[in-house]
Amino acid sequence: MQGKILSKEQAFQKLKHYCGYQERCHDEVKTKAYSLGLRKTEVEELTSKLIEEDFLNEERFAKLYAGGKFRTKQWGRIKIISGLKQKRVSEYCIQKALKEIDGKEYLAAFKKLANKKWNSIKGKGINRFVKMTKTRNYLISKGYEPEQVFDLLKEEFTCFYDGSGS
Repeated sequence: MQGKILSKEQAFQKLKHYCGYQERCHDEVKTKAYSLGLRKTEVEELTSKLIEEDFLNEERFAKLYAGGKFRTKQWGRIKIISGLKQKRVSEYCIQKALKEIDGKEYLAAFKKLANKKWNSIKGKGINRFVKMTKTRNYLISKGYEPEQVFDLLKEEFTCFYDGSGS
């Protein structure tokens, strides 16, 4: 807590500015409110007031978070879902946010990342198996669905498979 105690109105102004600067989830705002020295009842009251005045909107936050992480960091759906769950966003808002990601755009980004990673793996002792493993692990770490990763590797880089499907 800071050196001086804020009135409820001063805290509300700070929270409005906090929400106005960048889209926030409910959990971030509550954490900020507690850091301002507010009690639980005051935090709940001010959170409700921020929602009423449309400074705080969890669905809007989830959509912007999902779209931003996908476009700027090329995160896959699994990593986006995990990030939203860490911020305690409701399942309803998470599902709404995922619908904002265009399927064709998602697949194009996924394939582009796979090809970029595949082509970046060079060096002594690097064979197709190593490239496939590193590409697979990279895509999964970016939050892409494992089944989709395996299917893409099988489809795009068929040289790995002997035709028996293994």
